[in-house]
Amino acid sequence: MIGKALKKMRKDNNFNQAYISKHVNIGRTTLSDYEREKTAINFDLIEEIARCCNYKITFTNKKTGETWTTDDLKRIDL
Repeated sequence: MIGKALKKMRKDNNFNQAYISKHVNIGRTTLSDYEREKTAINFDLIEEIARCCNYKITFTNKKTGETWTTDDLKRIDL
């Protein structure tokens, strides 16, 4: 499922794989493998690709409705 999300973010911005790979410093074939879910991807890179595509990842607590992003975590003392 994450591969589809990566591809959607990229295509929504009319970016090609070469553009994204250059900006997040990975190979184009590596990005292709992530999008086709042939290779696992870590969360930090998912977030970096999302930012490159003008997206922000938001977490929502289904019970309370509370939302936060990783940027929020940087400001919170846990």
